[in-house]
Amino acid sequence: MAQRRVPRWAIWTGIPVLLVALLVAFWSWDWFIPLAEARASAALGRPVKIEHLHVRLGRVTEVSVDGLRVANPEGFPDDPPFARAERAAVRLDVMAFLHDRSIVIPSIEVTRPVVEARALEDGRTNYAFDFGQPAGETAEPRPPSAAPRIGLLRIVEGQAHVVDPRLKADFNLAIATRNEDTPDARIAVEAKGTYAGQPITGTATGGAVLALQDQDKPWPIEMQLANGPTRVNLQGSLRNPLELQGADVRLEMQGPDMGLLQALTGVPIPKTPAYRIAGQLDYADGRVRFRDFQGRMGSSDLAGTIAVTTGGAKPTVEANLRSSRVDLADLGGFIGEEPGRASTPGQTAQQRRERARDEARSRVLPDDPINFPKLDAANVHLTYHADRITGRNMPFDTLRTDMELKDGAITLRPIALGVGTGQIQGNMNFVPEEGGRLRARADVQFQRLDVSRLMQATNTFEGAGRINGRGHLEGSGRSFAELLGRGSGEITLGMSGGNLSALLVDLSGLRIGNALLSALGVPGRTTVQCFVANVGLNRGVAGLRTVLLDTEDVIVNATGNVNLSTERLEVRLRSESKSFTIGAVPTSILIDGSFRNPDVGPDMSELATRGGLIGGLAALVAPVAGLLPTIQFGVGEDNRCESLVRRGRPVARQAR
Repeated sequence: MAQRRVPRWAIWTGIPVLLVALLVAFWSWDWFIPLAEARASAALGRPVKIEHLHVRLGRVTEVSVDGLRVANPEGFPDDPPFARAERAAVRLDVMAFLHDRSIVIPSIEVTRPVVEARALEDGRTNYAFDFGQPAGETAEPRPPSAAPRIGLLRIVEGQAHVVDPRLKADFNLAIATRNEDTPDARIAVEAKGTYAGQPITGTATGGAVLALQDQDKPWPIEMQLANGPTRVNLQGSLRNPLELQGADVRLEMQGPDMGLLQALTGVPIPKTPAYRIAGQLDYADGRVRFRDFQGRMGSSDLAGTIAVTTGGAKPTVEANLRSSRVDLADLGGFIGEEPGRASTPGQTAQQRRERARDEARSRVLPDDPINFPKLDAANVHLTYHADRITGRNMPFDTLRTDMELKDGAITLRPIALGVGTGQIQGNMNFVPEEGGRLRARADVQFQRLDVSRLMQATNTFEGAGRINGRGHLEGSGRSFAELLGRGSGEITLGMSGGNLSALLVDLSGLRIGNALLSALGVPGRTTVQCFVANVGLNRGVAGLRTVLLDTEDVIVNATGNVNLSTERLEVRLRSESKSFTIGAVPTSILIDGSFRNPDVGPDMSELATRGGLIGGLAALVAPVAGLLPTIQFGVGEDNRCESLVRRGRPVARQAR
């Protein structure tokens, strides 16, 4: 019987069909796991592991992985890894990609993701990825097709643990999507733990990812945060969140000290009194801006705009601030001192006790270490203008300054304080040195200072006239007391014309009756013909080189020195009446002792006659004549001082 042969066409058809059947029966997408892991590891720069891979082909293809694990970079332990998830699924619109190469992702769903974000003391982190910088509001915004178009993002029971010892931070985040009265899932985050060494709690919600690139539909965002005593509230919307464009976000902040915001913002901020401010937050030209804000800081109001650029090696801060009314005590933190007053609202009982203790101590010059924030943490350009200065015993009316902080060095160029119709204006530099010291240099000009305004601050004297002069100071120290106590420099002042309360002159001449009347508030004035002072500072000791006051009825000369390091003074006031005065004691007045408790009285050991000063007037005229050209009195204002010089010349000729 002949054997039946199988047709050749059946063999060539059956074998491929059998192979396809076997492939379908035993196919596993897990075969592609090594390729997927290699591509993902190369993209992230660290090992990526996948337990299972699933693909559901179609016009919209779904790719899902089980047991996803992203490892830490080198230098971090293997467990726990940087991230892991039970399941992650992505749906891709294949036809959209084939049509115009656009990437359309209808949905992303991640189940029980866990992120472990850690930083080390040396600054290394396990969460640093180079995904580029946001474009911001540029002249040519990126076309929508350049970025993936994401539809729905769903996160189920997500968690994150953040640890950064440099920030004293250790907190947990619960991340999930919610369907709360909206057709799309909203992103919600809850925080709890510690930050900057203080408890932190907060909630934040954002709109659906479906609306991220729909510029006709603002993307809502809302956040409430409490970090210790600091409260932050943010609410608003973004027109284009992926580019941080079109922001309409209101930011409110309040707390006992703006210095506590440094941990939250990364920007160095000096200590301040209690504050509350609110303004608009946006992103423009590569900068985060807190603009058009207004609020209060202690007893002062504060408004302006602050812009922070974070793209360089350190943040760059540009601030334009202004106050309608400011109490200079509230700005104490900007010069390293404790800000505010004991009665400032928001100060704790402990702060008030510390201030009372400081005021009761024996030293007068502030000797607390200058407590600036970390000066090299950012580069700062600040302009500030105060229309009106308030506060107890403040002889200043306005303030303006332009401050530059660069690489740890502070430059104030200029800083100007208005005093009546005049001003004190100068340039100052502060450079950090080893051991926590600051090297300071100041060059100051006194321009037509209103004496009546200065006298109002003393609550003792009255007067009129204008003071002019100049001065410079150099020194180094950890506190202002040490800086002055080790400093060197010179100051020259002069006044021509005006009048001064007779109290000062009467005390120097020991006209006992008038002194008592003046001390009781009975007015008594004397016309000032000329006042000239030249004081040199050498290693903390201020020597009175020339101090001369010429009034209509008396000439007063001051000699001696003031030790700013030990806070002791030894000054001799000697006067000569221009007419016979009953009750005038023919001796000098000594002012010596400590700054806080000086002794004032006659020098009983001195028996010189009252003519001593007039006889020595010629010796005083030469330095006065030399100082006059260096003092800008103003047109026609120095003629009275010139008359003093002329009076001294005949005395000199008589002495010869």
